[in-house]
Amino acid sequence: MLKKLFKWFKKDVVHATIVPRAEHGISRDNISKNALKVLYRLHNAGFGAFLVGGCIRDLLLGKHPKDFDIATNADPEQVKQLFSNCRLIGRRFRLAHVHFGSEIIEVATFRAPHVASSVQNVHGMILRDNEWGSIEEDVLRRDFTINALYYNIADFSVVDFVSGMQDIKKQQLNLIGNPEKRYREDPVRMLRAIRFAAKLGFSIHPNSAKPILTMGNLLANVPAARLFEEYNKLFLTGHAYSTYNLLIEYDLFKQLFPRTAKLPVNDPFVVAALRNTDARIAAEKSISPSFLLAVFSWQPLQELAQRIDFHDAMDQILREQQRVMAVPRRFVGMIRDVWEVQQRLEHRRTPRQIESLFALSKFRAAYDFLLLRAQAGEQQVIPSAEWWRTYVEGDEDVRNKLLAKIKPSKRKKKKPKVNTDTLSGTQSC
Repeated sequence: MLKKLFKWFKKDVVHATIVPRAEHGISRDNISKNALKVLYRLHNAGFGAFLVGGCIRDLLLGKHPKDFDIATNADPEQVKQLFSNCRLIGRRFRLAHVHFGSEIIEVATFRAPHVASSVQNVHGMILRDNEWGSIEEDVLRRDFTINALYYNIADFSVVDFVSGMQDIKKQQLNLIGNPEKRYREDPVRMLRAIRFAAKLGFSIHPNSAKPILTMGNLLANVPAARLFEEYNKLFLTGHAYSTYNLLIEYDLFKQLFPRTAKLPVNDPFVVAALRNTDARIAAEKSISPSFLLAVFSWQPLQELAQRIDFHDAMDQILREQQRVMAVPRRFVGMIRDVWEVQQRLEHRRTPRQIESLFALSKFRAAYDFLLLRAQAGEQQVIPSAEWWRTYVEGDEDVRNKLLAKIKPSKRKKKKPKVNTDTLSGTQSC
C-alpha cells in the first residue's frame, strides 16, 4: 500500500524504492530518544514523519550521527502547536527547532520546486524560498543522493527516490538534478561536496565535480557570515588536512583565503597546523576557529610586514579576510593576540617579563603557534621554541634555573638633574 503513495514525478528521478526494516539495519537504539519523541508525536497527530539527511547516511555507514533532522508534511505553525518547546527560525528557510535541553531537533516541512515567488539574486542564488510541497517534491530539493534518504517512522523503512543507497555502496557523491543549476542556486553546495568527500572518504561523481572547477567564483556572492560557518564545518570537524587538499584540487581554497592560496600548496607551516588540528580533535582536545585563521594568514602577514608597519599589516590582512568571511570580533582579537605575542616569545627580556607572559590567558595559543613555526622549519625561532618548551614542561626548579641564567639587562644610570640657577648663583622668582 505504501509503495502506491510514491509516484513517478520526473524523468531524471526514479520511483521510490522502499527498503524494509529487515534490509537496511537501522536500529531505533541508535536514534536520539528526543528525535523519536518528535517523530512519534507527529505521526500520532496524523502527519508524515521521516528522519532525513546526514543522520540516515551515517547510520547506514555505521557512524554515530551528531544531529537528527526530521522532514514532515506539517507546516512550521502546525509543528509549533504540537510542541511547547518549539521555536520557529529562519527567513530563507522557515524551520521548527524543538528544544530538549542542549539537544535541538530540527523539523523541516516538505518543500516544493522553486517558483516565481522564490526570491533570487542576479546570479540565480535562492535568497528566500518557503513553498511547501510533498515528499516527492522535497527529495528534489536535497543536495546529494546520499543525503536524500527518508526513514519512515510509520513502518521503519527507508524510502529512496534517487538511488542514494547505491551511491552509499559505491562511496560516491552525486548531486541531484543539473549540477550547474544546483550550484548556481546555492554556491555553498560546492563546499558541501568537498566537506562530505573529505569526511566520508567518498569520491565526487565526475558530473558533479566538473562544474566546480569553473564556478568557484560564485562563492563571492555568499554572505560573509555564512562562509565563516562553512569554514568551521570544513576545518574544525577532524578532516582539515583532507579538506584542504580537496579545496586546492578543485580551486576553491583561493575563494576563502586569497592571499594564502598564493603560497606553495604544501606550505610546511599550514600542513603542520592542519595535521595538528585533526590530531587535537581526534584526542578530544579543545580547538578554536581563531588558531587556524591565524595560521593561514601568518605568511601573508610576514610578507606585508616587510613593507609596512607590523600592526598596520595586521589591520590590512584582517580587513581583507573579513570581506571574504565575517569572523566574529572575539576571534579576531584572539588572532591579533597570537600574532603580537610571537615577538615577545622570540625576544625574552627579563625574568619578570617572562613570568608575566607565561601567566597570560593567551599564552598557550601563542606558545603552540610558536612550536608549530619551529616544527615547520622556521630556523630563527627554533632556539626560542626549545627554550619555551623546556620552561613550560619543566617543574619549578627547572624554571628557576632557566631564569637565573638570563643576564639582567643593563640599564643606563640617569644623570642627576643639575640646578642651573644654583650654578649661576641666581634664584628663580
